Amino acid sequence: MMEVKLWNDKRERDMYENFAELFAIIKATEKLEKAYIRDLINPKEYESECQKLIVHFKTLSATLKDTVPNIERFADTYKMDCPAALYRLVTSGVPATVEHRATVTASTSNSASIVAECVQNFITSMDSLKLNMVAVDQVYPLLSDLSASLNKLSILPPDFEGKTKMKEWLSRLSKMGAADELTEQQSRQLHFDLESSYNSFMAALPKAGN
Repeated sequence: MMEVKLWNDKRERDMYENFAELFAIIKATEKLEKAYIRDLINPKEYESECQKLIVHFKTLSATLKDTVPNIERFADTYKMDCPAALYRLVTSGVPATVEHRATVTASTSNSASIVAECVQNFITSMDSLKLNMVAVDQVYPLLSDLSASLNKLSILPPDFEGKTKMKEWLSRLSKMGAADELTEQQSRQLHFDLESSYNSFMAALPKAGN
């Protein structure tokens, strides 16, 4: 039996795997949008899942910017027919629930867009560690952005877990050299702290809605 290879080297294999992941994200977003429009999923669950898909999409499309410069053309090439997903991922960039809240609260410091920014910074930081981006000059800017976005939200208390943990990590990283890398143990601990802080952050959001 003859085996047909889709790729000739590791670079090509990675490209096709990334294409498959991008395809899956767009398809999943389309299904999620339709479920939300038809009231088949509650807004809180929709928002949480949609945020994750948007951030994964942004990370992946940035990685693929040279091979996939135009997402609409990618969707057209593979006959995806996912207009709701393309609007949500490419045009809007935030879940429908956040979009609606942002319209109402755009003038307040607790604008839903800041909440979206915090979620994006959390997931980008966690994704980067999974991709083994562990050098100080890679990790520090991500945690700095996350810390800054958390500090914009006045609904979070000064001793909020995420704020204190990010401050501790930034302090630790500032004592290291730019080219230094986190050990496997440090990387696992940071990922654990990010996940724990993210869960606390999401739990705090219902109180923020008022």
